[in-house]
Amino acid sequence: MVTLARSARARVGAAEGAAVRDQDGRTYAAATVSLPHLTLSALQLAVASAASSGATLIEAAAVVTEAEGLDEAGQAAVRDLAPTSPIHVADPAGTLRGTVTA
Repeated sequence: MVTLARSARARVGAAEGAAVRDQDGRTYAAATVSLPHLTLSALQLAVASAASSGATLIEAAAVVTEAEGLDEAGQAAVRDLAPTSPIHVADPAGTLRGTVTA
């Protein structure tokens, strides 16, 4: 999943990339969106893509970011569908920094 998140980030040169896996094993990758009238973190967009495809559970998520921590809005979006599923946070090189489970 970190590889998918890295690819999404690199494809458009975004600040972050994210990927989520749903209850059926489908994966959704996204990059940060920053437009004048729409701003979404990569994790928010990945969760929205999963939810709009019918996902009712996120089994795991990964975020690739230069930021020190996980953005609160993205974490909240995952928690809407997964109260305790792991969210892996990695740096742009793909090195795992940590995992958030709550």
